[in-house]
Amino acid sequence: MDIPKGTITDFTFSSKALGEDLEILVYLPGNYSPLYKYNILIAQDGKDYFQLGRIGRTSDELLQSRDIENTIIIGIPYKNVEDRRRKYHPDGEQHEAYIRFLAHELAPYLDEKYPSYQMGMGRALIGDSLGATVSLLTALQYPHTFGTVILQSPLVNEKVMSEVEAFNTTHLLNIYHVIGKEETAVKTTDGKEKDFLTPNRELSELMKKRGFTYFYDEFDGDHTWTHWQPDLKRALKQML
Repeated sequence: MDIPKGTITDFTFSSKALGEDLEILVYLPGNYSPLYKYNILIAQDGKDYFQLGRIGRTSDELLQSRDIENTIIIGIPYKNVEDRRRKYHPDGEQHEAYIRFLAHELAPYLDEKYPSYQMGMGRALIGDSLGATVSLLTALQYPHTFGTVILQSPLVNEKVMSEVEAFNTTHLLNIYHVIGKEETAVKTTDGKEKDFLTPNRELSELMKKRGFTYFYDEFDGDHTWTHWQPDLKRALKQML
């Protein structure tokens, strides 16, 4: 039986942690019903995942082929490049406040609004680049709230490495991690070029050493949606 295509709507969320209103995008599967239970996938870079990543269309296909379980996708768009850095970068002024917003405000609100599983493994975070970084750091801080993480080409610095090294309950997290073999000179928002590949390889070795439930792969390509978009199908299939 064909499942109808899902719908994408939006609403405004007032965050006390951030002291601002945020636009939130919501993908509901075409067969959505309050009688079913749903995984919740929260995407940083929300508009990018819906438009460039075509995550709604990909979910429609995977639900149709029964390759993923029922999942609601929440997208959190950023306002501009500066706003994104403030919230996502480990050194950003609003970084900790953004993590509190995800764990203490958004997750409980979604549990109340939708028929979710209301446990760590039923909630996933996804992001690309800095969006992946904040997703990982949020899950490390709140593993009972977010048990699944999809990382597409994260920025990895000393803070990320030390947080992973210090994390003791590795059995609580299930992590998917990809990086491009050509990500050796990525132009960042501060105008500099950074090698993403080497620190991502170091993170991968550390993840394996620490015993996380963990998938790692390197794709042939650079730091762009040209490669993250086709990778999404495998990521969702594997993690949801």
